[in-house]
Amino acid sequence: MSLFWRIFGLNALVLGTATALLLWAPVTVSVPVLLTEAIILVGGLAVMLVANGTLLRWGLAPLDRLTRLMTTVDLLRPGQRLPVPGGGSEVSELIRTFNAMLDRLEHERATSSARALLAQEAERRRIAQELHDEVGQSMTAILLVLKRAADDAPEPLREDLQQAQEITRESLDEVRRLVRRLRPGVLDDLGLVSALTSLTQDFATHTGLRVVRRLDADLPTLGQESELVLYRVAQESLTNAARHADARQVEVSLHRVGEAVVLEIADDGRGIEAACEGAGIRGMRERALLAGATLDITSTPGTGTRIRLITPAPRKQL
Repeated sequence: MSLFWRIFGLNALVLGTATALLLWAPVTVSVPVLLTEAIILVGGLAVMLVANGTLLRWGLAPLDRLTRLMTTVDLLRPGQRLPVPGGGSEVSELIRTFNAMLDRLEHERATSSARALLAQEAERRRIAQELHDEVGQSMTAILLVLKRAADDAPEPLREDLQQAQEITRESLDEVRRLVRRLRPGVLDDLGLVSALTSLTQDFATHTGLRVVRRLDADLPTLGQESELVLYRVAQESLTNAARHADARQVEVSLHRVGEAVVLEIADDGRGIEAACEGAGIRGMRERALLAGATLDITSTPGTGTRIRLITPAPRKQL
């Protein structure tokens, strides 16, 4: 039944019931209207309005559910769909069309996010390579020149040159740290577990936070993109814990569940509000879409934040 005929039928049912009551009920209307007759008429009108409103709300309930979903749908949380009621009414067709539109939008969003993230990673590799080859080598050459000059310089100038050496050496270490953040070479050379170990050690050294690692070595084989997604999510989670959480300890675990790899990062900080997700968390959700993973963030103010990323292993082709 179409929406028009559904609403028309509901109103016809209410009006027909009222007409039947007037025809067969021993009710008369005097002129002028008596108080008891007015009470009966007003009461009957109220019953008609309540019945009509109840039936209309029941008939338009699918549209209310559709409206609520349209106001809360988030393409970074895929899978939000409405059940399609039976029949071929306009409401069923509208909900079916809306679900199909979400399918297309989620696919297009995942595709565009993948292209953007892959381009971003390529640009990071290029910048890291230039920092390593150009800036790093130049600063290394400066260190050698300063060392030779300090060896031959008189005592008052030697201290200044040695101080310049220390400043240059610290700057070179910072450049190398930036290169590791931009391009995790250890991920390509030694694998995910070694890369996460190096990442957490470097994080604990520079932030002073206590990091507890539980990294299993028995993991299913993942693709390069999936490993990079896991690494970047861990990197962003640790950065958020250091900058915003006021945490004292962070626990990083990586383990296998069936044919999936589960990464969990939990801190004991102040937690976050669900409505306050910033660019970092939304970036993690986009990366999760790139790997077909599921990202779950659990946080209660005052009890810390737990980030859980479930990454499925690629299916083996027969």
